[in-house]
Amino acid sequence: MLLQGFAGLMWLLSMALIVFSGFALFDAAVRREDAYRAADKKTKPFWLIILGIAFVVNLLFPILSFLPIIGLIATIVYMVDVRPAIRALPGGGRSRRGSSSDGPYGPWNGGR
Repeated sequence: MLLQGFAGLMWLLSMALIVFSGFALFDAAVRREDAYRAADKKTKPFWLIILGIAFVVNLLFPILSFLPIIGLIATIVYMVDVRPAIRALPGGGRSRRGSSSDGPYGPWNGGR
């Protein structure tokens, strides 16, 4: 009974780690490429590769092995260091598509 509870707890931790690394990977994917350089935090492809490897490792290996712990560290570094630095930039570092009223120098407000 105790081992079954421990296995359930490990499964929950594993799922939480997969969701955490998946969120970090998605967040890194939607940020602008130039935001990484502006924040002086490596490059977007670098973080996508690191976080992608961490996500795959979390899917394939049990949580108590060595590789998921390294992936967790990489994910935590992204979430507490890189993500706040990028979000602090004007526009939050998000990819913007723009609207149909945007001109070459920003949104057109109709001469107001």
